[in-house]
Amino acid sequence: MKTTLLLLSIFLSANLFGQNVYIPDANFKAYLITNSDINTNGDTEIQVSEANTYTGGINCYDENISDLTGIEAFTTLTELDCSFNELTSLDVTTNTALEVLGCRYNQLTSLDVSSNTALEVLYCTDNQLESLDVSTNTALTELYCSLNQLTSLDVTTNTALIILYCYYNELTSLDVSSNNALTELDCDYNELECLNVKNGNNTAFVDFYAENNQNLTCIEVDDAVWSVSNWTAVDSQTSFSENCNNDCSNSTIGINELTTTKNLIQILDMVGRETSFKPNTPLIYVYDDGSIEKVFSVEY
Repeated sequence: MKTTLLLLSIFLSANLFGQNVYIPDANFKAYLITNSDINTNGDTEIQVSEANTYTGGINCYDENISDLTGIEAFTTLTELDCSFNELTSLDVTTNTALEVLGCRYNQLTSLDVSSNTALEVLYCTDNQLESLDVSTNTALTELYCSLNQLTSLDVTTNTALIILYCYYNELTSLDVSSNNALTELDCDYNELECLNVKNGNNTAFVDFYAENNQNLTCIEVDDAVWSVSNWTAVDSQTSFSENCNNDCSNSTIGINELTTTKNLIQILDMVGRETSFKPNTPLIYVYDDGSIEKVFSVEY
């Protein structure tokens, strides 16, 4: 009896060790087999044991892959770049050790990264995503989700975020006031009606773009005068304010604060010095509601 149990145990262990990962896409399988760091025994299959113990990266970039089935076996994978392929779906829910995920230029309509809590960098540019939930990805420092169909994007929990590129989407509002490490933001070509960039770190920004948002009239910032002088990639109808009094604002507006008029209280030159009105000179008008606008009056 003991001999039978021992033999059965040995058989099961050998069978598990030799079990192959199901990889239906020939191009993906070919990539994995020719990678000696993954296919350590050099055969024509990828064993579950090989996949489970691999802690490196898979960079199957531009390999004409349409199905990434089999990736779920790589449970300790730290980096995956499957960009420039023909993927319509991607399941990375078991790849919980992922720190970098690149899936740019595919045909993804959805992407679940809720299990990838170690994720630091996410590239999902140029897909067909209509939504993206990054609320559990609190380690995220870089997010590139441009050229999709996103109508909303909540990054309030991503306090480590340094770079956010979300241009060419359908966003109507964006609040990055909680992202006090943010230094790069590109939200060009959206449908923004409100934008809050009052994160206490505006002077550390190296890139700021908010052009081609026709309904955006006010951007909430740390210092409106500084923003006027330093952030020029905005539309002509857009002004800066420390309190835009809109849905993206940090403060709640009371009934007594509502007003239909604003009064000019100060005129500044482009370096922030107080001056008087001068024709044919760019000026900054400061109003009593906290808003600011650039003015250029031409006289012949």
